[in-house]
Amino acid sequence: MREQIQQLKLWIKTSEQPLALSCLKLYRGLIYLEIPSPKWLFKIVAFVHFSIAACFANFLRVFYWTPMFKSSLAEACSKLYLYGGMPMIMGPLQIRIGNNCRINGQTTFCGRCNDSAPPLLSIGNNVDISWQTTIAVGSQVIIGNNVRIAAKGFLVGYPGHPIDPHDRARGLADTDEQIGAIVLEDDVWLASNVTVLANVTIGAGTVVATGSIVTKDLPAGVLAAGVPAKIIKSLLETNHSQL
Repeated sequence: MREQIQQLKLWIKTSEQPLALSCLKLYRGLIYLEIPSPKWLFKIVAFVHFSIAACFANFLRVFYWTPMFKSSLAEACSKLYLYGGMPMIMGPLQIRIGNNCRINGQTTFCGRCNDSAPPLLSIGNNVDISWQTTIAVGSQVIIGNNVRIAAKGFLVGYPGHPIDPHDRARGLADTDEQIGAIVLEDDVWLASNVTVLANVTIGAGTVVATGSIVTKDLPAGVLAAGVPAKIIKSLLETNHSQL
């Protein structure tokens, strides 16, 4: 049946026969079908629609997503703002979050399963974690105060698979030598699509540019960029020159 349908589609798209041309014209007319849409009317409809959607989303955030997410935390926190749903939590993970944090619902927190004690994810105060960020905790990931992680950040504390191909084929887990801690000190800013590998510490106030991959420690107060990330300039000198 699928083959016949594909042949029919191909005939309609390629044939020069009048029936095929008529069917193609009808098909294109259907996919571009529109109804009269007075702008003033649909401005009202759009206002009502988005108002109801926003109210419903905030209701879910306050009475469902936030309490359910907080039930997974090791310690209580206050003024947690979850937007866009609830982050996904995978594997054993001890999570501590400070106050006044904002976390997008399209975020994933996952912990390595091979340790006797669950790995630790510690997030400080006034932290922003944007959408589609993944934090994979091998031993521990420590995020300081006032840290900003933009969209699609990736903190890779463990790889999930061993290097040996035979062990991978057997479904074995990664080894202890492959994992490591990640530390983002206070005021660090990771721009969009930044990846930070295991055994890396990024010093306070450092900014990592979009698309960079951080493979080694970065000192405090620098701008870093590239694959692998390298120091571009000191931000401490820039700040002092502006005073």
